[in-house]
Amino acid sequence: MVRKHVIVTGQVQGVFFRDACRHNALGYGVSGWVRNLPDGEVEAVFEGTEDGVRRMVDWAHEGPPAADVTTVEVRDEEPERLSGFEILPTPHR
Repeated sequence: MVRKHVIVTGQVQGVFFRDACRHNALGYGVSGWVRNLPDGEVEAVFEGTEDGVRRMVDWAHEGPPAADVTTVEVRDEEPERLSGFEILPTPHR
């Protein structure tokens, strides 16, 4: 089990990024969460097999068709054994 924490920048809000992220994560058997950030970025955590998480990180570099991803910051973290995949609310500044 591996865990990656990603921050995605570019035109990534208002383009169904979170919904597409959840759909793909569930398809790859990846747990975690995704949310918009107040500054226009998207933040996500992916947990699962090395292959499933790698696929999600690769997907984050593209996003859904309407997205225009400019950068993806990826950090390794200790897995927390999450289950399911949630779309979380945007945090307050």
